[in-house]
Amino acid sequence: MFVAIFGVIPTALAVLSGFGLMLHLGVPFVIIIKNAPFLVLGVGVDDMFVMISGWQKTKLVDSIRHRMSRTYSKVAVSITITSATNILAFYTGIMTSFRSIQYFCIYTGTTLFFCYLYNITCFGAFMALDGTREVACLRWLKKPNAPNEKCSALKRCCCLPFDSLPDEQEADIHPMNLFFRDYFGPFLTYKKTKFFVVLLYLLYLTSSIWGCFYVQEGLDPRNLASDDSYITPYFDAEEGYFSLYGPKIMVIVTETFDYWDKDARQKLERCLADFEKNGYVEKTLTEFWLREYVQYMKDKNQDINDKNTFMNSISRFFLDFPHFKYDVNISSSHEITSSRAFVQSIRISTSTNKKKMLIQLRQLAKNCEIPLMVYNPAFIYFDQFTAIIENTVRNVIVASVAMFIVSVLLIPHPLCSLWVTFAIGSVIVGVTGFMAFWHVNLDSISMINLVICIGFSFDFSAHICYAFVSSSMPSANDKAIEALYMLGYPVLQSAVSTIIGVCILSAAEGYIFRTFFKVMFLVMLFGAAHGLIFIPVFLTFL
Repeated sequence: MFVAIFGVIPTALAVLSGFGLMLHLGVPFVIIIKNAPFLVLGVGVDDMFVMISGWQKTKLVDSIRHRMSRTYSKVAVSITITSATNILAFYTGIMTSFRSIQYFCIYTGTTLFFCYLYNITCFGAFMALDGTREVACLRWLKKPNAPNEKCSALKRCCCLPFDSLPDEQEADIHPMNLFFRDYFGPFLTYKKTKFFVVLLYLLYLTSSIWGCFYVQEGLDPRNLASDDSYITPYFDAEEGYFSLYGPKIMVIVTETFDYWDKDARQKLERCLADFEKNGYVEKTLTEFWLREYVQYMKDKNQDINDKNTFMNSISRFFLDFPHFKYDVNISSSHEITSSRAFVQSIRISTSTNKKKMLIQLRQLAKNCEIPLMVYNPAFIYFDQFTAIIENTVRNVIVASVAMFIVSVLLIPHPLCSLWVTFAIGSVIVGVTGFMAFWHVNLDSISMINLVICIGFSFDFSAHICYAFVSSSMPSANDKAIEALYMLGYPVLQSAVSTIIGVCILSAAEGYIFRTFFKVMFLVMLFGAAHGLIFIPVFLTFL
């Protein structure tokens, strides 16, 4: 218990070191980085559980140096693999086009590096000190009992975790390890159980793939505020009563243009007419100062095609139509350097329509002979719809390839590397599919969690696969049982502790934090299911 308590200290040190270094280097701190300590806590105690599990399988009769040597020989490679892949998974997130995700991945990846460093050094020292305590306690317990029975009871209470005197010649086996060795492992290797596990996996995979087709894209602006913010009822009312019409889109002429030239004006009109023909634009609600100005000049019997007349009359036009004054930018040299028109978007209530509208209007602006740009402040949200899938797929593929390369280099069995990569893909599909069932959108927040998903799904599967291929047992079933005996309990502890670490976020008033909890819960649940159920069964088919 005391070792586990001290095992949280390296995680706290890692957060201080990682965050301190990034802030010292001037990396911006954005709101979603507040999720990082909860995540690092889960990862840090994962390694701690694996190290404690290896330590518990050593013999008290051996020296501290020998016990540490055997512990590190059993778990250090596994921890190094999983830590390296977690760090790589986060650093691949730097390739995304979303700045907030880049900063989150930089902070978390760096903090995980410090977490690994402190676990293999600082926490190793804690275990060595506890080993000294164990030897001292054992000698104390073997002394003749004192006349005071209360003192004897106190000795046993302080020194013995399971109220039994440990055997110096044998490892102190935890009851949960015995459960995985004597009950869960043999049960999982029965033929009928394997058949049921395969059916269960097919059901899981089918449901996940089905859910992937129903995941919504993009971050709803109302989710950026807390639940009690006035923004939420505002957007609800807008969606309920004004969903037919979207925002007004600015069509901006970005360079100096000869507005007085008739041919040039016709080119501009043709481009504007193309916008009005688009299915997501209401053509009767276009606002363009130049159209009004041409009509104004005709009513005044002025020559609109003469540059001097055009420029000298425009100030009087703004006096009669002041709302157009801010649509024209006139330089000190009396040149119109830029101007804008407004087109009204329509029927873009869904994320799919917003994405299509944005792509089509930008393409129309690109195809125009005149340099145009379309813009509205809401485009910062619409851009997510166009980029989120591309960024997610790219990050997932790159991170998965990195995981595969690391596993090939560090796990001495190529086929097991393929199984680990398979587990990564399977967990990603499962998490993405069940996001739809839990009403979680595919946005920049959940995309972070999918990157995390790669690291954690690798962790659970890599631990079991490495133990499987390292086993000296003769049959595949015996190898699977030994792998579960060695690492089944630490994997279970890792999943449960990480869920506990992030469960506090489920009560948060912000969508960002609740989404982090939901996706992390799915990642832990499916990752543990693959590590403890699916992968051990599938490995026996080798």
